[in-house]
Amino acid sequence: MADNEAAAQTEATQAQPKMSVLTQFIRDLSFENILSQRGTGGEVTPDVQVAVNLDAKKRSVEHQYEVMVKLNITSRNKGTEEELFLLELEYIGVFSIEGVPEDQMHPFLLIECPRMLFPFLRRIVSDITRDGGFPPLNLETIDFVQLYRNEIMRRQAAAAEEKATPDA
Repeated sequence: MADNEAAAQTEATQAQPKMSVLTQFIRDLSFENILSQRGTGGEVTPDVQVAVNLDAKKRSVEHQYEVMVKLNITSRNKGTEEELFLLELEYIGVFSIEGVPEDQMHPFLLIECPRMLFPFLRRIVSDITRDGGFPPLNLETIDFVQLYRNEIMRRQAAAAEEKATPDA
């Protein structure tokens, strides 16, 4: 009986996904303080727009994956729509992942891995905007599950549209 319990426990342990962050780094960073370049100041009421892009790829080392989170943040003055600042950030995480079934790897890479990176992204954005002469921008939590679902629906709609459009 003990052998059966040990075998069942071993199988359960093997089925558990294992993820570790091997490294994380900024691949590209750009911050433009447009307000100070214009030489204007005064009262501004910022309206911040954040665009998020995700990408993941397998690395040459077994069980290693690279996940990229790209943020494009634009701040405009409400009312005048003048740009205040632009921030572009490409942040990379290298992960070791084992025990995730192949059919679940894509959502795992584009949901769970960015969740692990997000607190670091939030801190970098806050520091850069503060050091750039603006109040620190504290990003709202990003719903990576909804982001993933939206991208899947967008791809399905594009594929359906492509099938519906006859070749000219």
